[in-house]
Amino acid sequence: MNLENKRVLVVGLAVTGVPLVKVLCNLGADVIVNDLKGEDELKDSIDELSGLNVDYILGKHPQTIDSLGHIDLTVVSPGVPLEIPFIREIKNRGIEIIGEIELAYRLSKGHIIAITGTNGKTTTTALVGEIFRNSGKTTHVLGNIGVAFISKALETKEDDIIVIEVSSFQLESIIDFHPQVGVFLNLTEDHLNRHKTMADYEVAKLNLFKNQTEKDFAILNYDDLRVREATKNLDATKIYFSRKESLERGIFVDGEKIVSIDNGNRKEIIPIDEIYIPGKHNLENALAAVAISIAMNIDIEPIVYTLKTFKGVAHRVEAVDIINGVKFVNDSKATNVDAAIKAIEAIDAPILLLAGGLDKETEFDDFINAFNEKVKHMFVYGETARKLLETANRLNFNDVTRVNDLEEAVNNAYKMSSEGDTILLSPACASWDMYKNFELRGEHFKNIVSKLRR
Repeated sequence: MNLENKRVLVVGLAVTGVPLVKVLCNLGADVIVNDLKGEDELKDSIDELSGLNVDYILGKHPQTIDSLGHIDLTVVSPGVPLEIPFIREIKNRGIEIIGEIELAYRLSKGHIIAITGTNGKTTTTALVGEIFRNSGKTTHVLGNIGVAFISKALETKEDDIIVIEVSSFQLESIIDFHPQVGVFLNLTEDHLNRHKTMADYEVAKLNLFKNQTEKDFAILNYDDLRVREATKNLDATKIYFSRKESLERGIFVDGEKIVSIDNGNRKEIIPIDEIYIPGKHNLENALAAVAISIAMNIDIEPIVYTLKTFKGVAHRVEAVDIINGVKFVNDSKATNVDAAIKAIEAIDAPILLLAGGLDKETEFDDFINAFNEKVKHMFVYGETARKLLETANRLNFNDVTRVNDLEEAVNNAYKMSSEGDTILLSPACASWDMYKNFELRGEHFKNIVSKLRR
């Protein structure tokens, strides 16, 4: 892709914006950055880009496209909705609009494994990356997991393995993006403040497969009926995984073991009690990882070794500390109801639950109904505190305290706790009302816990 002397508009600096602009400038592009945030808010990013050929339009979108002069390409941050008038005007002018994932794909080499779904993406991506590394493959683990795909795209080689966590926001703006293996873990209610309906959310996720052919693989959760129905007409070769059902072909649990059946050939992979990371949700992640690895002809030995030794990822059911017999678990990555439910299922009772955050216009009935007498008390905070409190009371769960912030929640929970309790941060909400991202929320939780030892 030749970008020499091309005029490229980058809309939204965000997390991926800095490495994106660096790559564009490295390729000789003339870059304009537009962001609704002001210069003061973006100071660190602008400082990092100092010395590069970049013009800035900050604090607003341009009033007209004409004011920008000729534009060859627009690259949009995942956080920028494609339906806003400014972006629609660009599209109406016939200017190509792509996202960072699409640009990185066009600039990269290697075999791409792309993983999406409402929950489990980060753990599955990290686990798959570890399996491929342990098999001796040069492997890049990129995307929403924390390292922008664009930052490594030019370093990749033909035989490299590129494992990418991709969100629905990123998938909205793909055109040619074509993974050799596409993975759809599950689909539950999330991001409706952006997508408006579950149908639109589903369509965004399905973009993952739109450029695949019968030579490619689609790894799919057989137990998720919505995923199974939505993907029934894919062109790719489908490989199902299941925690609940025996399959004629695919990866599933038989008795207490993960097994694989392909063309009538049965292989036992690993007893499920030897998988290091706990919980039913992590068993599903492990099944998906096995399916991906077998599709890519990885030997069984590194698969088994990795499943036995992989300790999970930060902020996802992460053991933080035990103080006076009280366990503290950081599940800040649970930014939606389904993820938080999975954490509650994975943790032994009694639980003191910390929940709340940005309102993504989801309902919390399923969340409260999943307590199943395991949750001893819930502390709520943030934008959704009132909604959580009202839902809990309506469903006759009255052991709820509304607090101002996470620190007050942790301290009050610890005062209420007894030996054998678990204080679980599993917010069921995004962090953006109070934190820049879920990682900062999780780190704040860990810092608060550390202060309890002083």
